[in-house]
Amino acid sequence: MAEIVELKDVSFSAQNRLIVRNFSHQFEEGKTTALVGPSGSGKSTILKLSAGLLVPKEGEVTFRDRDIFTMTQKETQAFRRDASMVFQDSALWANQSLYQILELPLRIHFPEMPSSARENRIQAVLREVGYKRDLSIRPSLLSMGEQKLIAFARAMMCRPKLLYLDEWTESLDDSAAARLIQLVRRHQRDNNTVILVSHDFRIVRDLADYIIMILAGQLFLKLSREQIQEDEDLARYVERGIAS
Repeated sequence: MAEIVELKDVSFSAQNRLIVRNFSHQFEEGKTTALVGPSGSGKSTILKLSAGLLVPKEGEVTFRDRDIFTMTQKETQAFRRDASMVFQDSALWANQSLYQILELPLRIHFPEMPSSARENRIQAVLREVGYKRDLSIRPSLLSMGEQKLIAFARAMMCRPKLLYLDEWTESLDDSAAARLIQLVRRHQRDNNTVILVSHDFRIVRDLADYIIMILAGQLFLKLSREQIQEDEDLARYVERGIAS
């Protein structure tokens, strides 16, 4: 199957520190890839680079063979419609209501959609994620877990074909986490692409087709789900690496 996103010899620095070094990988369309490794290894940075949210110091990031940073405005708009991200810190706008936060992707990407259709879409996604509180409030009144639910709902609003997930089940209780995992499973069944970061080995083992271990900003190990399932020693090695 063809790749959907590719990083070619990508390096990234911040505050005079090299975080990602000569990283190359092709993410297959319709597959789920987990980026794993110790804390501080560069997983979230690589995730944001692959989403075009960070500009590499060196190298190239492509979406369907087009350099993300030289796309036309129309191509960029299409990419942003098809690709959504759930950030580790949720990244909800503090000065907007929850409804405004959820409505904005629909306003941007479907400007001709009637307000009633936007509201129906918002309510449908909220039912799926299990959020039931007032939408007129701002994010500061939510718990961290509730913020994650809103962030996930926002990411799903435009039915993305490419979903980026950065520790998206953190701060959630078991039932809420299980609900979001089931939504990701449904997303997978529709032949969509998922690139995720997680320290939870159970999630990685159960959801990922491929597992990429990152050490010191470099690709250290690439494994398939079958390898993890068939080799218990290898599975324990990855689990220890995720937990550290």
